[in-house]
Amino acid sequence: MKDLRSISIADRYRSDADDVAEDFYDPCLEMAVRYDRAVGYFTSGSLAVAARGVEALEQSGGRIRLVASPHLTTEDVESIKKGYEYREIVSRAIVRELEEASGLPQSDLARVGRLGRLIANSQLDIKIALMRSSRGIGIYHEKIGTITDGHGNLVAFTGSLNETAAAFLDNFESIQVFSSWKPEDSKRAAGIQRDFDALWSGETSRLEVIDFPEAARRKLIELGRATGGENTGSPTSNSATGWLTLPTDIELRDYQKQAIEAWLSAEGRGIFQMATGTGKTITGLAAGDQLGRQLRAAGSPLVTVIVVPLLGLADQWTAQLRSFGVTPIQCRDAWQSWEPDVVDAIAALGSFSNARHVAIVVTNSTFATDRFQRILEGIEWPILFMADEVHNLGSLKMQGCLPGHSTFRLGLSATPVRHLDTEGTGALLDFFGHILIELGIKEAIEMEALTPYRYFPILVPLNSEESEFYADLTKEIGKLFARASSGADVEDRLGQLQQKRANVLGHAEGKIAALRTELAQRQDDAYQLIYCAAGGRPSRDGGTSGVRQIDDAMVVSGSELGIPTHPYTAAESPAIRRDILRDFSTGRDIRVLASMRCLDEGVDLPDARIAYMLASSSNPRQFIQRRGRVLRRAEGKKRAEIIDFVAVPPGDADLYEIERKLFRRELERCVEFARYAENQGFALAQLRELRECYDLMDL
Repeated sequence: MKDLRSISIADRYRSDADDVAEDFYDPCLEMAVRYDRAVGYFTSGSLAVAARGVEALEQSGGRIRLVASPHLTTEDVESIKKGYEYREIVSRAIVRELEEASGLPQSDLARVGRLGRLIANSQLDIKIALMRSSRGIGIYHEKIGTITDGHGNLVAFTGSLNETAAAFLDNFESIQVFSSWKPEDSKRAAGIQRDFDALWSGETSRLEVIDFPEAARRKLIELGRATGGENTGSPTSNSATGWLTLPTDIELRDYQKQAIEAWLSAEGRGIFQMATGTGKTITGLAAGDQLGRQLRAAGSPLVTVIVVPLLGLADQWTAQLRSFGVTPIQCRDAWQSWEPDVVDAIAALGSFSNARHVAIVVTNSTFATDRFQRILEGIEWPILFMADEVHNLGSLKMQGCLPGHSTFRLGLSATPVRHLDTEGTGALLDFFGHILIELGIKEAIEMEALTPYRYFPILVPLNSEESEFYADLTKEIGKLFARASSGADVEDRLGQLQQKRANVLGHAEGKIAALRTELAQRQDDAYQLIYCAAGGRPSRDGGTSGVRQIDDAMVVSGSELGIPTHPYTAAESPAIRRDILRDFSTGRDIRVLASMRCLDEGVDLPDARIAYMLASSSNPRQFIQRRGRVLRRAEGKKRAEIIDFVAVPPGDADLYEIERKLFRRELERCVEFARYAENQGFALAQLRELRECYDLMDL
């Protein structure tokens, strides 16, 4: 991985002796995965210069956050003074600047187009900063920036340099630079990053930070499309009409080659069941590369539609597609942001003399909309329909959206079998075809595609109140078992009681004390995940006590033990979640993530290496996904650890048979985790007494 430390960085740059762009910006951005910049003015000329050096950042899937002040004319300022809506005036000013970009030289216009593509690919976010006072609108004139590499190294800078053509090329400017790995610079570098983060989140006093106007966003994306038209469409070009091409720096493993061969032999239909972290995405795109070669030779175009369940996965697929030479159209959020692009791209396929390819990445929610379905139904060209986490498409609603006219179909998942839904699983197999490869955790670890791990089951007895509640629920469940076939109402009630009973185990109070003990032993370690039970602790009145396990875990980890900890839940916006994951990847800013469900799938955390399983899950897909989060390979990562907190039922002799039947699923998870662990013998020994007690040695 590229490293900022590998290049020579001075502590200051000044126009009399340096070319600031060539000497500082370009080499640093070559190494970057994140670029944060706060500048004075937002002008068309500044955009062209700001885009210098970001090509490598674009190719690597890195992210840019830019804060700027609008370039207001005297007329704009007067209009604001007269009481006109300042947000509308700011929006018009920014769009005006972008319209002026059409007069830039072709090379500069291409750079502006690159920024448009970065926005379309969710790699660039822009916000506008204003000073508001009783005297009107003031100019935000601060100039700071940070550049971060994949190792968490940070270069921060501040000074008189604006992101304007004049500043770079004509004016006499200077900047001061601080490198985080230098003891004398580390505090200043961290301070500048904190200042930017506060600015970005709108927490800087006297400043108002607003979102980039939608009209301006669309204009930039249009410029990106227009300049992208210069691509030749050759296999190595990066465009929406290019063909997938396996990057030269990726060497497929034997199992990936075998999977692709099997899919092609099955006439382009089937499912890849591959353990999390074994390269499902690359295998799927490499299959698309091989298919594309055949279609291109036959003179046939292709539309590739990739369906993903989460926004984060859409971004990951987009970044990976770009490494394969294709910039996909992302279909997410409001239809206005994607429908015109999709319609135009598909319509244009027939106008080319040579075969072309269009790639689309769509989230499940957008895929199911009437607008997207109408477009999909109208495609007359061959379609490669690829579904990531394909099990999500087995519900009745999603089954009805599957394109029956798609010629080629590929499903990807570590767990394509839907939990307790044989009909949904059958529908997926009928549509996509047979499972062509089953790469399990054992094989993946043996071939070094995944990291070895150790498993530590921690048995936690229920307290007296929980034991009584658990026993009462078990009695009610036992009574209903005999009548389970007597009607839907009984089955629904039985399901509710079973879920509540599982929640008693998942929220067992003793797990927090046990977590404190385990965390204290790893207090200095980074890259730790805590999987918490969803919701609050169940109560006898049918609701919850209001006490959330994630809150208790945060107190233990963050407040009591002083480990930098942050929640990762549905309450955080996608932008905030990206920032959280960025800080977690440093191994310093955030060392523990506490989550409810949100880390189950669609989040790439290769550095994560310790997982605390507070939540009890008998859903194989869920616990396999959670285990997979910490098994991905990463530099310097030799093994992972899974600490599983298993709540032990009270062991009422009168309820033995029903309890044994219900607790079996909990122990199935434990035995599954232990089976492939490096310390298998130790882990199974910890579970032996419990398995013997419930006569579950057959697991």
